[in-house]
Amino acid sequence: MRMFVAGQEAHGDMEFAELALGIDVDLFRGPLEFETDGERAAREDAARDILADLRAEAEAGDEIAGWDALYADSLTRTVPFLRAARGYRPGTGEAA
Repeated sequence: MRMFVAGQEAHGDMEFAELALGIDVDLFRGPLEFETDGERAAREDAARDILADLRAEAEAGDEIAGWDALYADSLTRTVPFLRAARGYRPGTGEAA
């Protein structure tokens, strides 16, 4: 079965969610591969700005932005578990 969102084909559940919600999962969750401290800081700054914008839109009455903010915020809480599962020490990218 093929899945389309706004005329784009999604190849998997994660891509479908990204297209449907407009949320870049790696931006909020973080990549599963190594990232430097500088890359992580830049990604987290961008994620914080986008999350703040979504929350402001939700407070202004945009219900969809509110749900997107909840989803994005929940993704930020998955990073420590995923990095631990891959054997990385938090903040270093090195194997534990």
